[in-house]
Amino acid sequence: MNKPHIICHMVTSIDGKVTGSFLRSEACKDAAESYYQINRDYYADAFACGRITMAESFTGGFQPDLTPFSGAKISREDYIAEERESYYAVAFDRRGNLGWTASHISDEDPGYDNAHIIEVLCEDAGSAYLAYLRSIGVSYIFAGKDEMDIPLALDKLYRLFGIRLLLLEGGSVINGAFARADVIDELSLVAAPVVADAESKPLFAESVMKEYHLKEAKVLSGSAVWLHYVK
Repeated sequence: MNKPHIICHMVTSIDGKVTGSFLRSEACKDAAESYYQINRDYYADAFACGRITMAESFTGGFQPDLTPFSGAKISREDYIAEERESYYAVAFDRRGNLGWTASHISDEDPGYDNAHIIEVLCEDAGSAYLAYLRSIGVSYIFAGKDEMDIPLALDKLYRLFGIRLLLLEGGSVINGAFARADVIDELSLVAAPVVADAESKPLFAESVMKEYHLKEAKVLSGSAVWLHYVK
């Protein structure tokens, strides 16, 4: 199988957490700005997030009314709504729960704005949801019957959409799934000068041991540090 080159790009706390209230702290402000700038500097073909991160960052928890699509019968075939897009937002949304309202991301940050949305689903996602995605022009692919097949998803993203460089941007669960599948080529970690609280989640949920080598380290504004690792 083919796959894009994958860089896991995240803001972390000193103790390696990636979610939680520390992200909204004053100590994390400069780190976040550096993170967004590095995101833009990569000029990736796509960024990918899990369901929770996409809901928190882009859909705001919106849930569409699927009643008009309740009688839909959709075959489990990949759906490419638009070809040859310049940038993609890839949502790993196993059951199909994200409430998109348009086919492209709308965001004030140019690193995310106007990215065409691709939903990565399992085959047990509901037909009403598939019909809804088609109605608003969102692309979707299937990767696994009832559990996500990460290598298959990446192969399809490579072949069907021409994605060659993909930024993996959390959260903890999807990062962990990519790590267990051994598909992450680089780590780009902007460490903020703050220790997270007990409820914050780690970089990789249910992680497995992997070795990386430090390629570059930079001190950034606000006492943040960028750590760039490669296999």
